[in-house]
Amino acid sequence: MIARIRKAMDEKEQGFTLVELLVVVIIIGILAAIAIPVFLNQRQGAVDAGIKSDLRTIATAVETAFINTQEYPATANGTGTVTIDGEDIVLSNEQTVVEYTNVGDGTYTITGINTDAGTGLTFTYDSAAGGLDPEGQ
Repeated sequence: MIARIRKAMDEKEQGFTLVELLVVVIIIGILAAIAIPVFLNQRQGAVDAGIKSDLRTIATAVETAFINTQEYPATANGTGTVTIDGEDIVLSNEQTVVEYTNVGDGTYTITGINTDAGTGLTFTYDSAAGGLDPEGQ
């Protein structure tokens, strides 16, 4: 009996059949179809988180300028870089558009959006409201 099994194993060709290879390719395709949209959503979320971080960084620079001069800096805007009180703030993405507005009554707003990626939401930092707009978070 063992000799018969050994003979059958010796005569059998080694390798994968076409059906086995097709099954593996289909499984890889299904996994890719699941993973790619998840990856793209994570990328958009990362861009949005970068915009929020940029708005907080600019708010910190504005508050620092206020401490030094006892007044908020003039209005500024930029794409990729914003200049606040002579200090260039490099944004996390070159496609991020930020607009800082000195409202004039001791408050300011900062808005930011990414024109290339992200969810397309406009985020607003409002000093009168105490920070980032909850609707944009």
